Amino acid sequence: MNNLVGGLTDGIAFGSVYALLAIGLVLAYRTSGVFNIAFGVQAYASAALYYTLHTKHEWPVVPAFVLAVGVLAPLIGIVLDRTLFRYLRSAPEMSRLVTALGLLVAIPGIVQLKFDQSLAINSKGIVPNGDTVYTWGPASITRDQLAIVVCTALVAVGLTVLFRRTSIGLRMRAVVESPRMAELSGINSDRVSTGAWILTSFIAGLAGVLLPQITGQQVVDVYFTTLLTSAIVAAVVAALSSIPVAFAAGIGFGVLQELLNRFLPTGSVVASNIRPGLPFIALFLVLALDPRLRNRRATTDPLSGVDPPPPAPVAASRSKQVATLTRGFWAVAGAVYLYYVYFHGNDSVLDDAVRITIYATIFCSIVIVTGLAGQLSFAQATFAGIGAAVSSQLATELGMSVLVTILIGAAVAALIGVLISLPALRLGGIFLTLFTFSIALAFENVFLKFPWVTGGIFPEASPRPQLGPIDFADNHNFLTLSIVVFAIVATLVVFVRRGTTGQFLAAVRGSEVAAASIGISSTRARIVTFGLSAFIAGLGGRSEEHTSELQSHSDLVFRLLL
Repeated sequence: MNNLVGGLTDGIAFGSVYALLAIGLVLAYRTSGVFNIAFGVQAYASAALYYTLHTKHEWPVVPAFVLAVGVLAPLIGIVLDRTLFRYLRSAPEMSRLVTALGLLVAIPGIVQLKFDQSLAINSKGIVPNGDTVYTWGPASITRDQLAIVVCTALVAVGLTVLFRRTSIGLRMRAVVESPRMAELSGINSDRVSTGAWILTSFIAGLAGVLLPQITGQQVVDVYFTTLLTSAIVAAVVAALSSIPVAFAAGIGFGVLQELLNRFLPTGSVVASNIRPGLPFIALFLVLALDPRLRNRRATTDPLSGVDPPPPAPVAASRSKQVATLTRGFWAVAGAVYLYYVYFHGNDSVLDDAVRITIYATIFCSIVIVTGLAGQLSFAQATFAGIGAAVSSQLATELGMSVLVTILIGAAVAALIGVLISLPALRLGGIFLTLFTFSIALAFENVFLKFPWVTGGIFPEASPRPQLGPIDFADNHNFLTLSIVVFAIVATLVVFVRRGTTGQFLAAVRGSEVAAASIGISSTRARIVTFGLSAFIAGLGGRSEEHTSELQSHSDLVFRLLL
């Protein structure tokens, strides 16, 4: 009984962390139309400043809190609105998400120019003696935990009242749906948008100074991003629209995690492999099974048609002479680079050239799913890892020809891509992207821990291919093979883009309804997209040396995607 009550108490505290971040995600989406995946690193920026002022330089709580939460956080919101998102109001949802992804990488890099997070430990909270414990029978809670529970509840109540009872909340939602129509009613869209970003960033700053007290008193950007993943589950349960539901879902998810942590046998497969990946599995199940998310599309401005058509891409409008010169320049530059690599480069240069070529092959899969189908997928690194795992295991365990195992690995990746596309058929926009995100995170954090995937902690070295007398263990030969594979894949992508499949994908990307009216199946198009892109990624994902490199290989591809 004591263990159960303790689990509930700690679960509510941790759940408040998820709830606060989930509320921030819902708030950002409702007031700006941006799924702000950089919300966690915005919180990290305020946490870093608060730690520097309060913990390191021993400033009093009030001035440190005011500067970190009341000044820096809103300032970040103003900068993001004025320099980026104000110009993306009418842009596709995918464009805004990619911009937020860039911020996910850029903000920690900027903060760490002046902040050494490796030394940021023993962070102090906003209440004195935060480790003081209050006990009621079997239940106990610290002051720091109580502070975040109270703050999260106040934020949830305050924002709910704001959106349901005030004209300001109504204006924020109106500007997101149609800034032009809001302006026709006398609303200053720019001012409302800036206010929304200030409010969202303030919530991020508040989360930043509260979270380290619950998560180990260390200010590290990766912790905030990891916590955000769990918060995404609560935000998706709320369908990115309901703040009270996001609050309740965050609390519930925190309690569930804590109870599983306390009651699951420590040595079981579930405890060691499944429980750490619970947020990713939960996100996958919610997206796949929640009927509210099916066939939902991004809100579009009903007055967007008054804009003149956008200019044609430069590649489509430039003259043949300019196109020929451009292609000739890059052909010469590539030839010079390869000459240097083959005849003057050392082993390090050769290794870099091999990796560049392999990643270029994998990125061709992104051309299929994003460039042709108009969908943003985070699962391409996963398909690359699957292809690498299958190829390495077949080559080392069964002694099969490596060239054959590479094709089998790509085929298995394609099959899994098709299977993954089936539950995602009714998802669209941001929810489809989050579905692929859950697949990628589940693979990284769950499946790569199983020995039958990676070959164990110390896997046997996977051999390089060999074709007759040609041994691709030599880096020069392997680079040649990689270039040939890339050339074949790139040619295939060009033929697909110019062929019937590419035209079908372009039609579905433009309008699924219009495409269906002329007999084009969006279901078949999406299955083909996932299958073909997964095959290409799996083909390029062959690990060069060891299956133990699968996780770092996949992680690097994901970072390059950002």
